[in-house]
Amino acid sequence: MRSFNIHFAKTHLSRLLDEVEKGEPFIIAKAGKPKAQVMPIAAAKKRAKRRIGFLKGAYTLPRNYEAIDKRLDREIEKLFAVRGRG
Repeated sequence: MRSFNIHFAKTHLSRLLDEVEKGEPFIIAKAGKPKAQVMPIAAAKKRAKRRIGFLKGAYTLPRNYEAIDKRLDREIEKLFAVRGRG
């Protein structure tokens, strides 16, 4: 991806935006460090899409998971229990 310094981007913004519209994103840098990425709005929307439920069916919980959870809670409480000072 091409990178331009702030001065160049300000000077040639109109031309650069025409290129972005054609699908050519670019980065604006300050002192050689990337500060912003300019891309078409449609590309940004596609990129932000979330896949909810994509792990459905990938794992299962045991039937007694609540009992296991309570047992682990008790073990953790024992580990962190404050013992008498003396």
